[in-house]
Amino acid sequence: MNILIVSHYFWPENFYINNLARGLHERGHQVTVLAGIPNYPGGKFYPGYGIWRRRVEDYHGIKVFHVPLMPRGDGSKARLFLNYLTYVLSGCLLGPLWCREPIDLILVFENSPVSVGLPALFLKKIRRIPVLFWVQDLWPESLSATGAVRSEVLLNLVGRLVQLIYRGSDLILAQSRAFFPSIQKHGGEAEKIVYYPNSADEFYQPVTVEAGAPERALLPRGFRVMFAGNIGAAQDFETIMAAMARLQEYSEIHLIVLGDGRIRPWAEGLAREQGLNGNVHFLGRHPPETMPRFFALADALLVSLRQEPIFALTIPSKLQAYLACGRPVIAALDGEGARVVQEAAAGLTGPAGDAEALAANILTMFRQSKSQQRDMGLRGRAYFEAHFEREMLLNRLEAMMRGVQRILPDSQ
Repeated sequence: MNILIVSHYFWPENFYINNLARGLHERGHQVTVLAGIPNYPGGKFYPGYGIWRRRVEDYHGIKVFHVPLMPRGDGSKARLFLNYLTYVLSGCLLGPLWCREPIDLILVFENSPVSVGLPALFLKKIRRIPVLFWVQDLWPESLSATGAVRSEVLLNLVGRLVQLIYRGSDLILAQSRAFFPSIQKHGGEAEKIVYYPNSADEFYQPVTVEAGAPERALLPRGFRVMFAGNIGAAQDFETIMAAMARLQEYSEIHLIVLGDGRIRPWAEGLAREQGLNGNVHFLGRHPPETMPRFFALADALLVSLRQEPIFALTIPSKLQAYLACGRPVIAALDGEGARVVQEAAAGLTGPAGDAEALAANILTMFRQSKSQQRDMGLRGRAYFEAHFEREMLLNRLEAMMRGVQRILPDSQ
């Protein structure tokens, strides 16, 4: 098949769609990507990229078109709006001009903004190409949950946009079964919605780290709780810091934060204000391929989301990576994410937003034996292989794509 992936983000930005695109290409499909100029999460174009530079490049045999857009900048509402809008305008204008080769279907990767679906629907209209829309993030609910949009008028307008996109898609893939009611509420027909979870890059697996490894030198000695990924409003660092403040008397317990994001300066300031400099360590971003080595040196991996109804419906994408690496998980989550950890028996869970429960779970894990921790990690890895393994999910995706192709047999 000739597959066009439409995604606001793509390599060198670190999202699972990179891996999925490679997987489809490895299976003999011709894959093309229509993405923006990489600028996430720092808000500036990556070195070597620009409006007139590296607009087309090769990624493991995949042709990637980078359409012009306004970078995210400081992440303010105005800059994000311009970032989203310019991608849509550029995608609608340049997509048909650049992607002239025959296309059998379009796969949209939607992990915010939902407007990424508009260039795909425009291409569908002018060339009769079926569209699969993969929902990673529910709009407009996530806008209100993070406080990004509070105006009911604007939220209703976004809701209409979501309805337009869902109704225009031929198949809607949901990364969580709990997404189904919201998708149906906003116009997605029940028979068009299927469960299709995330996997994890193949390098996420249990590893052994040699004694002299540079990663060891970066980490404090003691019991290491590790958080990896975006440092944003949704991750609820206020609760994380409040939990660590309750554990200050345990000098052996350390929180290691790997990643970056819009609220990182605020989170670091909060740690200083609460006197946590000796227990909380922000190590910044590191290449994704190094994450399994860091995870192997952690005693527990932390995943958290704010206490909002919308976040109870999602499975945080980092959870698959954590499980794949076979380390015990501490989850400050409600709903689907907590269910996965509990069903896998891969760690300890507590309610989102509950600093007391999070501190108690960290302390419980701290007091457990190494064998207990190891067993939780092994169960997590087994659960990953049964439910989220990459090749199994690629088989399912190919089957869905073949089915969708039959919807518009004369797509060219």
